[in-house]
Amino acid sequence: MPVTQPTPVVLSVVIPAYNEDKAIASIIERVLAVEKRLPEAGVSELELIVVDDGSHDRTAEQVARYPQVHIIQHPHNKGYGAALKTGFKAARGQLLGFLDADGTYPPEHFPELCKEILAGADLVVGSRRSGGETEMPPVRRLGNFLWSNLVTLLGGQRVVDPASGMRVFRREILERIYPLPDGLNLTPVMSTRAVHEGVKVVEVPIPYKERVGRSKLSVVRDGTRFLNSIVWTVLTYNPVRILGFLGLAMVGFAILVGLGLLAARLMGVTALGPWGVTLIYAALVLGVTGVSAFSLGVTFNYLVSLFQKRAIRQGMFKKPLFKKPLEGYFGWFGLAGILAGSALGIASLILGLSGWEIGRLWLYLMGSAMLLLTGVQFVIYWILIRVLAEISQREVEIQKDLDY
Repeated sequence: MPVTQPTPVVLSVVIPAYNEDKAIASIIERVLAVEKRLPEAGVSELELIVVDDGSHDRTAEQVARYPQVHIIQHPHNKGYGAALKTGFKAARGQLLGFLDADGTYPPEHFPELCKEILAGADLVVGSRRSGGETEMPPVRRLGNFLWSNLVTLLGGQRVVDPASGMRVFRREILERIYPLPDGLNLTPVMSTRAVHEGVKVVEVPIPYKERVGRSKLSVVRDGTRFLNSIVWTVLTYNPVRILGFLGLAMVGFAILVGLGLLAARLMGVTALGPWGVTLIYAALVLGVTGVSAFSLGVTFNYLVSLFQKRAIRQGMFKKPLFKKPLEGYFGWFGLAGILAGSALGIASLILGLSGWEIGRLWLYLMGSAMLLLTGVQFVIYWILIRVLAEISQREVEIQKDLDY
């Protein structure tokens, strides 16, 4: 029998470059020098692609000095993410990698990243925050610390460096993590999508150097963009993770204020000063808003499941806390709120007709209104979720019947 030869593994490295004529030659030579070490990691061939993203300097001329490098030129600046996606589309390797053109990331570590990929990982990130030597400015260290903890909290999986610009990944995961943005926020969005798509992510410590030339990253503008990108990406996968915790925090505040008011009454305090009235007002508003936010997050999870045509895989804690989903009790919650609010309202009316002054009744009336509003909200969301669950189940049954 003929011996089957193993398929050669090609690593395509994409370097996005915008006005990097002072650094591009050095990084190209360093990447090309790594090729001789790649067979040790199981990679047969290196393909290097530089995407000149509309540079106004001599970047393209510098790249043209290396005939083994494939250069693609954008007619105008489209953005960091757009340049990378252009490179991914043109690449022919089964493994795709990228790093910046400014010399901050060490291409010498590509063999280590490739080893992890060929050992079973889907996406390997060169982590600047995992113990390697780093020259990252303090402000950016703080930003990366915040992004790391935000992605970890919202994704339910530890991510040390979600904004790293040096990675290697399997080509086939692109269809799972796309779409990706055109700007510098491509990396945190890629990490966030990978976590929610169940992509196996491994982080490898790498050193990080100060860049050659002036940085194009704006701490405020790009930091805000990173925050928005992470939050909105999570909302497209697991809305209740954000809205649910936000809603519970609001409801928790309302409960604490209510308990404080009860304790004050039991201690004989009946008069409320301006701060006391303000706290009660805030508790009522946040309590109703919190119920809305929580219910909206649960409802959105059903919508996401319906549009993606797959069962709800995630939640506030990534696994159910109750045998029956909490939203299954929304109808009962709503009925209890409506009955309690109505009873409190009727009792207040009777007391008012009996001669009680409005100064003694206003708090009970506000409590009645809050209970009624939250009860009605629960009922509305219960009906909406029931309809979405029925539609989702119908889609599952149709697909099951058609798959003979």
